[in-house]
Amino acid sequence: MRKSESINYEDLRKEVSNLFINVLTKKLSIREALASFPKDCEDKTIIASWHALCHLEADEELRQKDSLYKKEQDEYIEFIAFTLQKGEALPQNITDSYLPYYNDTLISESNTIKGIIHKLKKFLCC
Repeated sequence: MRKSESINYEDLRKEVSNLFINVLTKKLSIREALASFPKDCEDKTIIASWHALCHLEADEELRQKDSLYKKEQDEYIEFIAFTLQKGEALPQNITDSYLPYYNDTLISESNTIKGIIHKLKKFLCC
């Protein structure tokens, strides 16, 4: 991306909203949705959304055992989807709750020079 180009996070959030809706309607698996997230994205809302889907997948066993937990988590995921659908940022408390995980984000980088350098830095620093 050239410096003169600006990233339209509002549009990216709407794209991510579609991924959430497709997961909720079972048109996509969570893994397929995660693999489809925007590459090289630095938007805290999109990164937090990625982590929310990771937690949804990780909690599958608990969701099967606890219907109240499943209901609350589904409402939380719906809230994220509808917020993103409007192109809005998630509330600060939600993005902050995922801050400890930001260094663990596995959103794929693109195969651009920037993406390759970022992958290399992650490999060498960890």
